[in-house]
This record gives sequence, C-alpha cells and structure tokens, in this order.
Amino acid sequence: MAPRKKSGRKYGKAAGKTVASAMRRKKRGTLRSGKGGKGGKVKSRKQAIAIGLSEARKKGAKVPAKKAS
Repeated sequence: MAPRKKSGRKYGKAAGKTVASAMRRKKRGTLRSGKGGKGGKVKSRKQAIAIGLSEARKKGAKVPAKKAS
C-alpha cells in the first residue's frame, strides 16, 4: 500500500477569525470594497470572504496563495 498523505490545515485559526470579522462587518453594512474602503458596500457573501482572506494575508496569517487569474 502507498503511504498516506498527511492533510494539514489549509487555513490557520487567525485567518478564520479575520474572515469571521469581515462577515460581521458585511452584516452590519460597514464592509466596503476597493482600495482604502472607498468602493461600494459589499453585498455578496463570497466577496466578504475574499476580503477577509485578503486581510488575513496582509496580517501574515496562514492562507494559501491567491490563484493566478
């Protein structure tokens, strides 16, 4: 049998907290998109998660690198 691949955590705890914070701000209506928060209000759940992960990356949390588009 082939050796089993160890599956570590993809995202760290700090990343989860940052995303949770972004989701709360979305619910309150204070989460904004764009550079320096000058964009429009965020209405999409997916966008809120993306902003949370981006903030986590900036803080240096364990988050996989962004996929090249």
